[in-house]
Amino acid sequence: IPTLRDLPYEDLGAALTTLADAGADESVIRYVRHVVGDNRRVEQVIALLDAGDARGAGPVLDEGHRSLRDDLRVSCPELDLAVAAARGAGALGARMTGGGFGGSAVVLAEAAGADAVAEAVTKAIAGAGHAAPGIFTA
Repeated sequence: IPTLRDLPYEDLGAALTTLADAGADESVIRYVRHVVGDNRRVEQVIALLDAGDARGAGPVLDEGHRSLRDDLRVSCPELDLAVAAARGAGALGARMTGGGFGGSAVVLAEAAGADAVAEAVTKAIAGAGHAAPGIFTA
């Protein structure tokens, strides 16, 4: 295939098996799984938003964070903690973004619960001895 975006998600399992059978490095397999999966997650979120189901995007954000953490391995303890604290405080979903400059977490929360989520993240980060996060509500 010319690019990973040309690989249909439905063919990902077979592609990963082909890579493994060909002796591809384990990191290549993880990267392919992340890229093809993240392309699918973008499509899922678009469909959810088009259908008026913004809340449904939460689990897709969570899945994306797990992939960034486990497959791409670009997360860090601070971001993992921020995501976990946000979810524990009632956020609908969360994922890191912007790796390479320290990163950020995008958190989807109900407007009524946004302050509680922000407070929980701030407390968790402080409790772990990390620098205070900047929180921007949109």
